[in-house]
Amino acid sequence: MAGISRPRGTDDLLPEPLARMARVLDAGLEVASGFGYRQVETPIFEATELFVRGVGDSTDVVTREMYTFADRGGRSLTLRPEGTAPVVRAFWESDLRQAPLPVRLSYAGAMFRYDRPGKGRYRQFHQFGVEAIGDSEPELDAEVIAVAWRWLQGLGVEGISLQLNSIGDQECRPAYRQALLDYFEPLASQLPALDRERLRRNPLRVLDSKELAASGLLEGAPRTVDHLCSSCREAFERVRLALTAYGIPFQMNHRLVRGLDYYVRTAFEVWHEQLQGAQNSLFGGGRYDGLSELLGYPPAPGVGFAAGLERVAMLAPTVPAGPPPALAVLSAPPADPGAAIAAADRVRRRGIQVLCDAGGRSLRAKLSWAERAGVRGVLILGESELERRTVTARLLADRTQVELPLRALEEAVPAWLEGAKAVGEGTR
Repeated sequence: MAGISRPRGTDDLLPEPLARMARVLDAGLEVASGFGYRQVETPIFEATELFVRGVGDSTDVVTREMYTFADRGGRSLTLRPEGTAPVVRAFWESDLRQAPLPVRLSYAGAMFRYDRPGKGRYRQFHQFGVEAIGDSEPELDAEVIAVAWRWLQGLGVEGISLQLNSIGDQECRPAYRQALLDYFEPLASQLPALDRERLRRNPLRVLDSKELAASGLLEGAPRTVDHLCSSCREAFERVRLALTAYGIPFQMNHRLVRGLDYYVRTAFEVWHEQLQGAQNSLFGGGRYDGLSELLGYPPAPGVGFAAGLERVAMLAPTVPAGPPPALAVLSAPPADPGAAIAAADRVRRRGIQVLCDAGGRSLRAKLSWAERAGVRGVLILGESELERRTVTARLLADRTQVELPLRALEEAVPAWLEGAKAVGEGTR
């Protein structure tokens, strides 16, 4: 069929997939709310400098994946590729910074990255995340992980594992950086061009290389935990003790560094057994105590995670299907179609989902349409019903029907549906 196709790496969110993703998000927001996280929303585009300074000019996100454009005023803007830097900016540009610390925030929305499309991975995708800003206590790291873990547990996602590491901070990272250089520089001729560039600009990023992991060159690389300073070592032990208190199992992953420059100390990812190879990570997060300074603000430690909703929805088996509309209101020609429209609107005001067909098709065609739509029952308004000031209420499952008074429709329809439900439950 000729026409204009959607851009590669994007997807149309049709009613059922969109509803499924919305239910996954609602479950996450509910869990986060139970931990005291309040929802915020930031603009879909930001100043490009926010991501260059915050995410890091040597990261794949900035160098290869951002959608950047100049507006009519010549300002460089970028469709947001991630949510943490915008939330930290919003924290400083609002009264949130005056609130008791830490400020616990959740967010959701569309993100954009020019990346290789894959299963559950799109160039326009949607994330749910939480950020806790203004507190450096390690127990807060475990709390953020607990929000993510409880969310997945509530959705019934099985086959997951928590991968955990500490990547140190500004005090101990220089020594670890040098240890990496000492290990990899003799191997430089064996490194792909991209990893040689990473080694020059940010050696920790070499540990994230999928090519080197496949080649085995990472096997003997120095481990971050062997180079932690005393304060980072103590903080990481407190994180692990807190996770044990939450009853959350974890696996040490000494190659885990995450892909963005702002991470320090705790780094984590949730892996899923169905996601293989380079895409085994379902989502991740960590601590970013220096991000505020990178953005030009005063210090404010923080920790958070972000998850792609498409991927989580794909793996969540217990997300229930949305219920079909309860009713369809049908006019039976040649009756006045306005009566059916008004009746449907009155019932909707009682919080009942109602379809309406007031067109000129035959009643038989409308009844067939209502059955395909999956409604429980129909309200029929023909000339005879209008003369009697009633509606015919019919259950499609057994074809039983009653007449309900038109003047008291708002009360009569819910009572009829509830009675039909009780009779159905009693005959099981």
